[in-house]
Parts: sequence; C-alpha cells; structure tokens
Amino acid sequence: MHILSAEQFDRGGLEEIFEATDQIRSDYDESRVVLAARHAGKRAAILFYEASTRTKSSFTQAAQSMGVSCDTHDNAGQFSSAAKGETIEDTVQMFNQYGTDVLVIRHNETGGVARAAEVAHMPVINAGDGKGEHPTQSLLDAYTIWKNHKTLDGLRIVIGGDLTHGRTARSLAKTLALFEGNHLIFNSIPELQMGHDVKEYLEARGTSYEETEDMKTAFKDADVVYWTRLQRERLPEGFKVNQSFVIDEKAMSYLSDRATVMHPLPRVDEIDKKVDVDPRAKYFEQAGNGMWVRMALLDMLLTQTQ
Repeated sequence: MHILSAEQFDRGGLEEIFEATDQIRSDYDESRVVLAARHAGKRAAILFYEASTRTKSSFTQAAQSMGVSCDTHDNAGQFSSAAKGETIEDTVQMFNQYGTDVLVIRHNETGGVARAAEVAHMPVINAGDGKGEHPTQSLLDAYTIWKNHKTLDGLRIVIGGDLTHGRTARSLAKTLALFEGNHLIFNSIPELQMGHDVKEYLEARGTSYEETEDMKTAFKDADVVYWTRLQRERLPEGFKVNQSFVIDEKAMSYLSDRATVMHPLPRVDEIDKKVDVDPRAKYFEQAGNGMWVRMALLDMLLTQTQ
C-alpha cells in the first residue's frame, strides 16, 4: 500500500491512526526497548529531492525508534545520480534490488512520487511532491486539531497564505472534507487562492467553503487558523504581495480564546515571534506530533508487509 494522496484516507482509517498514535505516545517511556525491536532488521530509504527539516527528521526518528535502519539521502537532486540525469523510476528500481522495506520520497515535481510508486516493490510514502500534496502532513495536522478540539466535526477552519503553491494546505482541506459540518475559509489574495481542483473536491463531498482577502473577517469565530508561508521558490521572479498576511498580536485579537493557530513550518515572517507565547499557538506542538503520527503510520505499513 502506497501513501500518495490525502484522497486515500477515510474517516475510519484516520481514527485508527490517531488511536495508534495515542497508544504509542502513552507507552513510549515504559516500552522503548520493546518498541525498538518491533521492526528490527527492516530498512527504510528516505530520499529527499527538496530541503526538509521536520519531515525528514521525524520520519527518520520514527523509523529508528522502531528498529528500522535508515538510508537517508538529502538534496538528492544535486547529490545523487539524479544530477547525472537518472530518472526517479530508475532510482527506485535500485532500491527494489536492495530489498528496501519502505521508501519515503520528497520530490520537486508534482506527480514525481506517484511515478516512483508505479515501479516500487515496497510501500512508498509521499513526503511532498512539488505543488501537489503532502498527505502525512495532513495526518499530523488533523491529529493536532483532534487533540486540541476533541473533534474534527463542525469546525470553522481558516486556511490562509499561499494556497496556490502550498501542498500542505491542499492535503489538509481534502482531509477535513472527510468529517461532518466543517466550514473552510480560504484567506488569501486571488492570485494565491486555493486551486479549483480542491474546491471541486470539497463541493463533491458537501463541504462548504468561502474565500476572502480580509483577515479580520476570516478569523471571526474561527476554531482553527492554519497559516502558510509565501512559497517564493515556486513563484515567478519579482512577484509581490502588497497586502500584509502576517499573524501578529493584532491579528490574534480577532480570534476567540478557544481558537488554535497552526503552521506547517518553516515560517519566515508570516507569524510574529511574539505570538509564540500565546497559548493558542500550537505550531511547535503540531511539529512534534509529526514523529508520533509517522511512527503509527510506519508501524501499520511495515506490519502489513510482514
């Protein structure tokens, strides 16, 4: 089984992953030695064509915590045979021959990970593909919302920033459509709004949404604010945003006390560091959840392939 898109998830499967995540977390301190032997002898290849801190580190630590050895390749586009013109398909064929048990790939091209999965003999996990998706990020994002709000139903969720190029925002929107009564507010400028394919996906599943450029309007009565950075590496040269999309103390004043503020990180300047001490700021907790959720996911995949 490959994990390529948030569209693969269903409500029951997500709840199973969340429960497994909670179980691993609660038992971890007392059963680290037992857990470290769970998949001893298994091997993971972690192949990243784009830079990463949280995703790569959390996958590596998640695997190693369960006894899985990791063959990690950073900046594979520059420092692997891809620099000589090798295709992703040929690279994966090599790992097939090595008997690798799971392959985690971040690729710079939308659809690049799906191409890899077509020839892979092991489960492939999409750790981000161009402007496409980041399905395991949506798992930890949804888990963070679930932990803080005790539900994933009937929420008002603002998704803001660069929504055209933000693959994490795309995957989260699709994941939230699995639950009942959610209303999504896409807060951005027209040039950076959510893609029509995602909006059509929401419409097909009866999930309501609206679009606005006004932060104050968007934040009113929001349960969750999910903010993203301007993805300058994917924007045309010279592209400028004349409107401020910075969450600062003033922006936080628009939110209720029950709200949570999230961000997939890294942030640049779109969340003022003064916000970090606000109890509603959950983005570092969110990042920490990544290792636990990915442990649960890897455990499920590796158990299925035994």
